[in-house]
Amino acid sequence: MIIVEDTQLYTEIHEQPQVLSGLIERERDVIQQLAHKIQEHEITHVVIAARGTSDNAARYAKYLLGSTNRLPVALATPSLYTVYKKPPKFQNTLVLGISQSGKSPDIVAVLAEAQEQGALTATFTNIPESDLGRVADYVIDIEAGEERSIAATKTYTSELTAIALLSACLADDQSMLAEIESIPAVVGKTLSMDAEIRRIAARYRYMVACVTIGRGYNYATAFELALKLKELTYTVVEPYSSADFLHGPLAMVEPGFPVIVIAPTGVLIHEIRGLIHTLNDRQAEVIAISDDPETLGLARIPLSLPCSVPEWLSPITCIVPGQLFAMHLAAERDYNPDHPRGLSKVTETV
Repeated sequence: MIIVEDTQLYTEIHEQPQVLSGLIERERDVIQQLAHKIQEHEITHVVIAARGTSDNAARYAKYLLGSTNRLPVALATPSLYTVYKKPPKFQNTLVLGISQSGKSPDIVAVLAEAQEQGALTATFTNIPESDLGRVADYVIDIEAGEERSIAATKTYTSELTAIALLSACLADDQSMLAEIESIPAVVGKTLSMDAEIRRIAARYRYMVACVTIGRGYNYATAFELALKLKELTYTVVEPYSSADFLHGPLAMVEPGFPVIVIAPTGVLIHEIRGLIHTLNDRQAEVIAISDDPETLGLARIPLSLPCSVPEWLSPITCIVPGQLFAMHLAAERDYNPDHPRGLSKVTETV
């Protein structure tokens, strides 16, 4: 029998408030320096190289840097560099590598090529002295400390927070910076959902498939939650935006089909409620992660976030109940949350 409190994953999930406080305190200055250099170089767009969980953080950057800083953000295609040997040209570009370990050769190759072309480079990593750190002009330590559980949790929220800090510094927006300062405490309060989620997880012991849905800033959350459920519980999980889900995938919904909807208060809340009505008409089992009472009232399983934050910061808090759900469901199935089958902590791809 798995006792979750004895797992490294449980510890690392619950370390997140402390980790985020340290990141905000110790890395703000270097992120501010990077923001000044972006302005100095008249950067017009950003290319991000990442894999796995870090790729989901990059999805958040696409929305936040696009909406707040008006910077188009593209995800790099590492195979162009390592397999096809046909790298795109970088002009007026920030090339940003995001990687917990900083070891994957394909991510390193993207930044190395960018440096060769004279582009501005930066990395967000948990290992500043890594190969990735050595090929970047600016290295931001995400300050997560050692992460021993294979599933990334505290490194993911650290990456999101580093992206949020970069956006706020680029915007020179003191109110944004003040809102970021509040995030560690809000994450701490969100962890109070642990006992409730433990009870709910038992209901889904025999779930074989589900979908996760988010949109806008929380498109990233849908992908990250799907990844956590796949790697920890071995469930077939597909992530969608609420818009994409209506373009075909809706057909798979049948009575009792689980749909996890990430729906914090924000400009998309009315559209998300409309989707939930559609799902209810098809008798889906909606699990809603939200701070909005009306939205929670529509769900079969409401997971009420204890605090509200601005929508642009909500991915940092909304993923926490998802992490807890994946961990408790793994334990309910008697799977080891720290060591998912066939996986290792560092995956190096070329």
